[in-house]
Amino acid sequence: MKTKNLIGYARVSTSDQNLSLQLNELKAHGCDKIYSDKASGAKSDRSGLKECLNSLEEGDVLVVWKLDRLGRSLPHLVSIITDLKERGVGFKSIRDGAINTTTPSGELIFHIFAALAQFERELIRERTRAGLEAARARGKVGGRKKMSINDPIVKTAIQMHQNHDLSIDDICQSLKISRSTLYRYLTLGEKK
Repeated sequence: MKTKNLIGYARVSTSDQNLSLQLNELKAHGCDKIYSDKASGAKSDRSGLKECLNSLEEGDVLVVWKLDRLGRSLPHLVSIITDLKERGVGFKSIRDGAINTTTPSGELIFHIFAALAQFERELIRERTRAGLEAARARGKVGGRKKMSINDPIVKTAIQMHQNHDLSIDDICQSLKISRSTLYRYLTLGEKK
């Protein structure tokens, strides 16, 4: 892969923290442009990351100080790097040595991470399924409680709607319910 530009991304979790260590290392590694965020890694909406990812072109290499600066979780990280690879963009982590998708050994490490992320997703799915089965065995049934036309709040909602004096928003606000809940209540009234 012929490298066009080294583009850096730096992130700290709080505004009290300082980006300078990451920025200095990214500059020292030859990054032409550096995007940054001061936001928790758990947040999916990071404007600096979004802008950075959108700016990358085929042949560019995204450089981060450490892996945890980029992704919220291993699956999220794998998703970002897979997307970069499909776009012909390389990836390199300065402090995580072997992770450099522009080299064969770095590519191998990335594939191992991808396999681990898939394994983690399967474990979560398996645990969730086992938990639901155990709950059912104890007589617990998941999901929303069944609504009855005889429930006082359902009756009140239907009467308020039939009165035509109040708007949908006024009814929802008065009863402290969402529009979708109100419409479910009204559907129950139509089935009567």
